[in-house]
Amino acid sequence: MISIDLHMHSYYSDDGEFSPIELVHRCSKAGIRIMAVSDHNSARANEEASQEAALHGIHYIPAIEMDCVYKGLNLHILGYGINYRSPDFQKVEENVTAQEATASQERLRLTRQLGFDIDESELHALSSARPYCKDAWTGEMFAEVLLAREEYHDSEILKPYRPDGPRGDNPLLNFSWDYYAQGKPCHTKIYYPSFEECLAIIHSNGGKAVLAHPGNNLRGRWEILDQIVPFGLDGIEAFSNYHQRSESEYFYQKGRALNLMIVCGSDFHGKTKPTVRLGECGCFADEHEIEAGLIQAGLLS
Repeated sequence: MISIDLHMHSYYSDDGEFSPIELVHRCSKAGIRIMAVSDHNSARANEEASQEAALHGIHYIPAIEMDCVYKGLNLHILGYGINYRSPDFQKVEENVTAQEATASQERLRLTRQLGFDIDESELHALSSARPYCKDAWTGEMFAEVLLAREEYHDSEILKPYRPDGPRGDNPLLNFSWDYYAQGKPCHTKIYYPSFEECLAIIHSNGGKAVLAHPGNNLRGRWEILDQIVPFGLDGIEAFSNYHQRSESEYFYQKGRALNLMIVCGSDFHGKTKPTVRLGECGCFADEHEIEAGLIQAGLLS
């Protein structure tokens, strides 16, 4: 465990569970002293989280996690130290939210093609708990509904995601990855900004751009890191729950060689990733080195 966690999601993300204030409370209990809430394509959480963090003596860094595209590959870019009140981030959120509502209907159609009889009301029961984007249904939501249905207990498609199945460790997330991710049977395309546009938005609003969980994000195309650094990438999330030790070692050394800021994050979501705990990211570096990098980047004083 480490006392720095710069990647977690509130219920302003379409797959997050807790409010920003609850995340701060949980970080305080977990001994986190430097935190950032980096919601998917939304900067809404930062106002609430920063105010609550100050009450608990936690250093808070405003953040967002933006989807973008580079050479046909979907990437996640973390923006740290951003002016989260900027209308640029509101536009990003509104664009993605509008597309998600349409894409969700297509996901429903494709899920039914798999042979599942699923009703919109079951999905609304889950999405209505969120404060916004209530018409967006994620792959995790489809998994939650289907895995709870008694008539699908013996479904061959769902068996791997049962507690004793090979994908049963994080069943909701794994089902989403296996069926709704890019290139999978129920994937529905969302048009995200280009990598270059994403960097421009972050930089023009005072932020630092960091490649999230590259071991997972680059899908084995690690050479892309060398290609995108010259565009102005500021850092890399070398330490992540998604990474094997060998991946963390590679991206840590690679990031240092490329003079990138090294960050760490659990990517905590709550129920969609039940095995992930705050502060858990496989970091083997001295956390003071991580902190020094944040200070050098102007993200901490």
